[in-house]
Amino acid sequence: MFVYSSHVNYRGIMNGQMRLSRVSASTPRMERALPGMPMDGTAMVRVLRIAQFGLGSFFEPVFRSLDLTENSFHVLCLLIANDSGAASPSELAEMVGTSRANMTRILEELAEDGWIDRTIAARDGRRQVISITAAGRRKVRDTVPRIADPIRRAFSDLSDDEMALLDKLLRKLIKSFDKGAGDMRAVA
Repeated sequence: MFVYSSHVNYRGIMNGQMRLSRVSASTPRMERALPGMPMDGTAMVRVLRIAQFGLGSFFEPVFRSLDLTENSFHVLCLLIANDSGAASPSELAEMVGTSRANMTRILEELAEDGWIDRTIAARDGRRQVISITAAGRRKVRDTVPRIADPIRRAFSDLSDDEMALLDKLLRKLIKSFDKGAGDMRAVA
């Protein structure tokens, strides 16, 4: 049985260092309780989830203060960076890394705010085209200066070499997920 203390940071969210300590403390117990479970991979999954939670916790207040979510800002950035300023909902869902259902909700909110327009594709009446509006472009340009410093602070403990290595390893891991999923489909 795990017993957690009530140490929390100022916002009531367990801090990352404490979470990492708990992974370190619980991994040997898991290894004893679950022989045959690959603990190096299991611990890595837990660390990646802590990192994901930490990113969300770190950036959520920043985006909330800007009347955005991280995903909605990502959508606007992708649209503004696209030469045509447009993309399909499925392309956006894929690039943001979210479900199509969640992308539908994100796009509804962005449309309500006047930051995107939705039109029907001329060649395929079943396909929507999402375009960034002038107001959406202004929102991105106004947001960038306010999000730049938090992004820098989030990664400030990493050297340039460490950032490059982390990027390389995460990209390799993502490719490994793709390969592993393909291998699993072949077995199924």
